[in-house]
Amino acid sequence: MQRAALLDAARSLLSEGGTEALTFPALAGRTGLARSSVYEYFRSRAAVVEELCEVDFPVWAAEVQAAMATADGPSTKVEAYVRRQLALVGDRRHRAVVAISASELDAGAREKIRAAHGSLVAMIVEALAEMGHAEPRLAAMLVQGVVDAAVRRIELGAEEPGGVTEAAVGMVLRGVLG
Repeated sequence: MQRAALLDAARSLLSEGGTEALTFPALAGRTGLARSSVYEYFRSRAAVVEELCEVDFPVWAAEVQAAMATADGPSTKVEAYVRRQLALVGDRRHRAVVAISASELDAGAREKIRAAHGSLVAMIVEALAEMGHAEPRLAAMLVQGVVDAAVRRIELGAEEPGGVTEAAVGMVLRGVLG
């Protein structure tokens, strides 16, 4: 229960203040634990990040996959892939993941993030192949690039999220089909 409370506090700190806010004193303060107790659960900030990736990425990916499963046909699967990820931007887990991805991490944490993104991208390779794309893996990586750029625009708050989502979906579908 303490580990879960620490992870929840880490999500809050990351979503509120980015990686600079994720400190052991702040984790201790949020959970009511002594700072030394935090070290009993995690050896470093990177270890907290790694565990958040292990716990949160699969949940996020499952939500994207569930949205794709209800879609009918390959182009609607790709659309669901984009829309669901962008709908998750406001979710605290997503804000934490974005903060984590933007930070300087050790090799282990970076590898976990790369692997998680790889499994996310793999979800649409088949749909892109069904749509007749000659290089579906490359197209999937580029689609994710559009999603990542749209996430950053939404996070900045410069544009209305719905407008960013519609622009991203249009760009992806026209790019894949064109």
